[in-house]
Amino acid sequence: MKAILYPTRLPSLRQALAGCALITLLGCAKEEKPKAVAEAPAAKVEGEKITFPTGAPQLGFVATQEALPRTYSITHLTGRLYWNDETTVRIFTPVAGRVTALHADLGDAVTAGQPLAEIDSPDFNLALANARTAIGNVAQADKALTRAQDLLAHGALAQKDVEAAEAAAVAARAERDRAQAVLRNYGGNDKTTNGIYSLRSPLAGFLVEKNINPGQELRADLMLANAPTLFLPQFVVTDPTKLWLQVDVAEADLALLQEGLPLRIRSRAWPDQIFEGVISKLGGSMDPVTRTVRVRGVVNNPDRRLKAEMYVGVDVAQDVAKVATAGVDIPSRAVFMKGNDSFLFVELAPGTFERKMVTLGTEKDGTVPVFTGVKAGQKVVTEGALLLQAIVEPGA
Repeated sequence: MKAILYPTRLPSLRQALAGCALITLLGCAKEEKPKAVAEAPAAKVEGEKITFPTGAPQLGFVATQEALPRTYSITHLTGRLYWNDETTVRIFTPVAGRVTALHADLGDAVTAGQPLAEIDSPDFNLALANARTAIGNVAQADKALTRAQDLLAHGALAQKDVEAAEAAAVAARAERDRAQAVLRNYGGNDKTTNGIYSLRSPLAGFLVEKNINPGQELRADLMLANAPTLFLPQFVVTDPTKLWLQVDVAEADLALLQEGLPLRIRSRAWPDQIFEGVISKLGGSMDPVTRTVRVRGVVNNPDRRLKAEMYVGVDVAQDVAKVATAGVDIPSRAVFMKGNDSFLFVELAPGTFERKMVTLGTEKDGTVPVFTGVKAGQKVVTEGALLLQAIVEPGA
């Protein structure tokens, strides 16, 4: 009878894992220790200045960019165009009445004194009647005075009666002058043959706004009401070839502005055209909310392409006499704050940097103007400034 052989029992999982761990430890014990990594050479710090040795790896984390002289005092502002008040008249009716006819429409060229509308007005009729009555009263008073003087010369009238006639004549002339002045204020005269009042333009220009229709009832006192729909002028006449421009300028840029500086205006409607203008007035106060100063400019608009109430882009051109004080433009990422002060690093030589406190303007489009601390042509650190700051003040 043959013997039956049984296979030996396999080692347990715990024993297998222990064996693997032992082999791993024995293998690690035979490996050599890794060599120590060479330390980066230290930078030399002297006050605000940092100097790295040639080939220092820290320089790979530092990037610089040249500071450029400012070509404009202020760039990329937003302005609002509006009518030039020196060549604009807003016409209100001085009389009440009903509109019977219109003689001009929007966009029409008008001359000084041209009738724009006709109004059947009881107020104008009353003024006309008063003027004519006053003229008649003067004629009657003059005749009475002449007759009284003649009677006095023949001894048929007392002196006091002549004096009374003289006083009546003086009063009649005063009333005539007053009535004629009222009539002239309405734009009429005593030769007018009807009671239709003509609303005229006192200036030459173009009719740019009209808020009047035939048959409309008008009242002169509506312009005093506290409602925009009521105190709108009946007509607006202006010269649109010269517009006014309003720009709100930041406080930091105010020192660079002066009357007479040229302006360059761009509009979305005409993106390829630059319109010329000039600063005419600087505001006398600052807005306490926006911390800006209102600046007024005059814009040449010979083709009448620009329209009132347009928003436009404005560049204030640099004054040649102020180039030295205009400062430089640098990327805003070069600047860092320490407390309330602004700093950046300037590259003095390859591997040598110096921290500078700077005075800044208003940041726009990733660029900030620097007025003190940096000169045109110097290289400022745009990447790695915080690394340099940590080296200058390790505990800050």
